[in-house]
Amino acid sequence: MTRILSRHDSHLGVLAATCSILAVIGFGVALDGYSHVVHPLALLGARGVPGATAFNLLGFVAPGLLAAAVALRMRTRLPKQGGWAGGIGAALLLLSALAFAAQGLLPLDPHDLDGPVSQWHATCWTLWWIAFLPGTALLALGLRRSDGWRGLARLAAVAAVGGLVLTVVSGVLVPGPIAQRLLLALWWCVIVVASRSR
Repeated sequence: MTRILSRHDSHLGVLAATCSILAVIGFGVALDGYSHVVHPLALLGARGVPGATAFNLLGFVAPGLLAAAVALRMRTRLPKQGGWAGGIGAALLLLSALAFAAQGLLPLDPHDLDGPVSQWHATCWTLWWIAFLPGTALLALGLRRSDGWRGLARLAAVAAVGGLVLTVVSGVLVPGPIAQRLLLALWWCVIVVASRSR
């Protein structure tokens, strides 16, 4: 059974990223007036928006749970050279994936963006990227000398630095929705490579 899982878990990252990206593109096209330059991803799954439940399932919940499976499986495969940094980095990546999935269970209320319902969604989004950035930094630190894991270590370092830059310039030099999507693209790259690393 473990051998079968190991054979197929290398595809989980691609499956998760593809599901999320296709949901974002498809539901974005279907929602009249929606713009990826102007609107946040969460609007596609907000309460009262047509197709919101389907988007939350395909855009957040399913991909997030698949990403969590990637992080969990990766944590069990980490080499001993990864040490505490690699282990904590993988745990933070798992936390990030669970927070991503939780966004679909706690959708925005577009009529009350400052209300408690919307704040729960915003908390999950914040937890997602706050866990992601130090997680990738620790993975880069822990796996930099491990054979078969150096590609992930290099990508994790780029994602940590790039993600930090994006959070600083978001809304100032880069529109918030664009920065949000670039950060998400970095996260999916890490998830895909993590699922294929040995």
